[in-house]
Amino acid sequence: MNPMLLYIDPGTGSMLFTILIGAVSAGYFVFQKLKLKMKFVLSGGKAGTADAEKIPYVIFSDSKRYWNVFKPVCDEFEKRGIDIEYWTMSEDDPALKESYSHVKPSFIGEGNKAFSKLNIMNAGVVLATTPGLDVLQWKRSKNVDWYVHILHQPGDTTFYRMFGLDHYDAVLISGEYEEKQLRDIEALRNINRRETCLTGITYLDTMKARLEKDGGDRGTVLLSPSANEQQQNTDSETKETTGPSPCLPDTKTVLLAPTWGETAILSRFGEKIISALVSTGYNVIIRPHPQSFESEKEMMDRLQKKFPESEKLHWNRDNDNFEVLKSADIMITDFSGVMFDYALIFDRPFIYADIKFDKSAYDAAWLDEDMWTLRILPSIGIPLREEDFDNIKEVIDKAVNDESLAAGRDRARAETWANPGRAAELTVDYLVKKHDSFNTKE
Repeated sequence: MNPMLLYIDPGTGSMLFTILIGAVSAGYFVFQKLKLKMKFVLSGGKAGTADAEKIPYVIFSDSKRYWNVFKPVCDEFEKRGIDIEYWTMSEDDPALKESYSHVKPSFIGEGNKAFSKLNIMNAGVVLATTPGLDVLQWKRSKNVDWYVHILHQPGDTTFYRMFGLDHYDAVLISGEYEEKQLRDIEALRNINRRETCLTGITYLDTMKARLEKDGGDRGTVLLSPSANEQQQNTDSETKETTGPSPCLPDTKTVLLAPTWGETAILSRFGEKIISALVSTGYNVIIRPHPQSFESEKEMMDRLQKKFPESEKLHWNRDNDNFEVLKSADIMITDFSGVMFDYALIFDRPFIYADIKFDKSAYDAAWLDEDMWTLRILPSIGIPLREEDFDNIKEVIDKAVNDESLAAGRDRARAETWANPGRAAELTVDYLVKKHDSFNTKE
């Protein structure tokens, strides 16, 4: 048999899977409807029995990296003694190791297996940070009452690929400008008005509390074991002297933390900017966006091969970014939301690559007004142009102690971080209130 006769291209395969899921879902809903009707009749017409299998609350996470967003919410449900299920597509999600009484974490598989379960879920209120509901493979289930989107970083609701939030019922926001963006998109596309609730940012609250608990001290430089060992030896030698020696090397730590995509730092200047950073002699930590290892694997393999781990260079892939941000004397980024983690929590200036952002693939392309992120950026960060790469050490040295952007950071906090310290509480308040609205007895 000709093997080409058995070949199905990825696009056709995806389409066939969507059709199959649609057919399976339709059959499932018909079966469920009949089953519920039978239960209703057999129970003597008691509606409560017919709907007994519905899960009141579900959190869906497509990646373990969003556990920092969801953990405060799960903790709040646990604190209140309210049962909730946490569905994750990551087999090593930290949630699976938690010891909760009222939060039930479960691994639902990856890819199509997970979407198959999501598309027929029977739940009251579903909370997720995943865009693209009812656009790609994740379809709205007819047995779900309400879909709620929670932001995974401060910034713009238009910083999603087109139509990313169109089919959610509600969006939990952290700044009033985000609601205006949602309303403008709704008017332009003539789509349903989504509810909004000004809750704040859960993981920023947690990071702030961690920093306060640590006393705000700068963390340990996260380098290779040999580098840390060498640093400890240097520290020991320093303690034996009566004062600082002018011969000791400057051990600044520079964190390169970009986003992913064609306009991101690694795509535009990968080898050039890493070479420039290595030439400074400073400790360099590179923390790519997790999506780069999936969507830009060839580039990542090439860069990691050209710049392997060493005493002065470390590739960081920790799920939790708190320690690596805390240890950095300065951060270099582009349009990554990590800029807000660094500036708003650790109250430090950062350097951003002065790259023209291509918004053509994003919801931002629908609006004439510039994104809030791009408007606030010059107030909280220091631009780095390609022609500055040869002098990057001087740029870093100047930026480390720059206090001129403190007012900009205060402004950013006020505009994009509502209700600091209360995001989890207000999020659960909203979810419970919405669930109760669907279950109020006449």
